[in-house]
Amino acid sequence: MNSHSWNEIISKLPDPHFLQTYEWGQVKAKYGWVPYYAVWMEEQFSVFSHQSLVTDNWSLPAEPVVAAALVLKRTAFRRFSIFYAPKGPLMDWKDDSLRKRVLDDLQSFAKKQGAIFLKLDPDVVLGRGVPVSVGEVTENSGQAVRSDLRRRGWVESSDQIQFKNTVMVDLSASEEDILMRMKQKTRYNVRLAEKKGVTVRVGTLEDLPALYKMYAETSVRDGFVIRDEEYYLTVWKMFMSSAVSGQPSAVPLIAEVDGEAVAAIFLFMFAGRGYYVYGMSRNVHREKMPTYLLQWAAMKHAKAHGCLTYDLWGAPDVFDESDSMWGVYRFKEGLGGEVVRTLGAYDFAPSKFWYSMYADVMPRVLDFMRSRGREKTKQRLSA
Repeated sequence: MNSHSWNEIISKLPDPHFLQTYEWGQVKAKYGWVPYYAVWMEEQFSVFSHQSLVTDNWSLPAEPVVAAALVLKRTAFRRFSIFYAPKGPLMDWKDDSLRKRVLDDLQSFAKKQGAIFLKLDPDVVLGRGVPVSVGEVTENSGQAVRSDLRRRGWVESSDQIQFKNTVMVDLSASEEDILMRMKQKTRYNVRLAEKKGVTVRVGTLEDLPALYKMYAETSVRDGFVIRDEEYYLTVWKMFMSSAVSGQPSAVPLIAEVDGEAVAAIFLFMFAGRGYYVYGMSRNVHREKMPTYLLQWAAMKHAKAHGCLTYDLWGAPDVFDESDSMWGVYRFKEGLGGEVVRTLGAYDFAPSKFWYSMYADVMPRVLDFMRSRGREKTKQRLSA
């Protein structure tokens, strides 16, 4: 199968996401995961490995596809496996009979594969707006899905890979209206950056090593853990090279002062949605507000390339100053978006014993790996 066939299928389903694309499966395949492609048609359910899709020259099915999922598999404890469908499966989650069918098939697949657990975190919306605020809206259909999963024995995961909540900016309005929806201070900072001589350009493959270095500097300064350079170059190159109409793409946007790069973001785009996934900045020229101008440039770029929404990629779990994301959220809040709260990750565990063993051991392993990762990043920067 070429990437276009799979991406064309999922782009026609509800809430298609770039983490369900063929390209994301290929990135993860380089880092110990095996991608599987699950497809539900009106009467049929099929799961293809990457190898079978390529060797069988698989193409678009003749009958309509009603659901699909990129499911990633990784071996754990040598003879067991864990499965994860990032932001999947893609389907109409409000359709009770389809939901039952898809979940039945996925649970059966996980059991047959000897899975410790299968993790899902689809974009099922539980509500919009900040909880306990004037603008809060509860989505009853999302609440029903959550209840259904719990009835089936799925448990809310202690390991939430993606953000549960995000902020979405509507790009369907005019540029002037999008600007006017921003908070006054944010709008002022966008214009200040322009007055102070900050410019934004589209980056190229040649910029990537320098962008990783800036990202590493940001991670050390702001106290978050990142992976090694090879991983990010793999992700960025994979999506930058797939920039064909209708296919997922990524573009680095670089803010400069007098030709010197001072901040950057990566804008991902797929099926009408733009995503702010990686952000980085240096300590110099911060008073010129380059990050504000970058977000405005990203919105304009996404809108010009057919995106109707811009996903600011993450909001707090708890909307007060106790949450580690509160400062970042206040910045995003100023950009005029709406808080969207989703289901988050739920796990189905065929064996409760092995699931509890895994849940007990893995946090300690991850903590150790993160502390090692921090030290490695610091060492690379000082080298």
